[in-house]
Amino acid sequence: VQLVESGGDLVQPGGSLRLSCAASGFTFSHYYMTWLRQAPGKGLVWLSTIYTGDGRTYYWNSVKGRFTISTDNAKNTLYLQMNRLEPTDTAIYYCAAAEHYYGGSDLNEYDYWGQGTQVTVSS
Repeated sequence: VQLVESGGDLVQPGGSLRLSCAASGFTFSHYYMTWLRQAPGKGLVWLSTIYTGDGRTYYWNSVKGRFTISTDNAKNTLYLQMNRLEPTDTAIYYCAAAEHYYGGSDLNEYDYWGQGTQVTVSS
């Protein structure tokens, strides 16, 4: 099983980025796929979850309206479109997978997770 995040970069405040998470080794189309992030010196934070079976989405209120989670089930890939980025969005972003919904930040509650991709928002 692998989850490989990509798309992290240095971006100016107000800019946009799209993160990707390529999944392999499990039945992607029946999992709850999640994005989390960890800012420097802070704990892991749950951002958003999507159920690949029917597209149901869940968001942390602080990113709702700026971030959009989506999947391409044919490519076994999870995405996070991030708009109007702010310096406080600077973090390592992780994707995680679970067979059951869990809207939290304890990685031990997920079946699989990736190594993360760095997003830096700075002028």
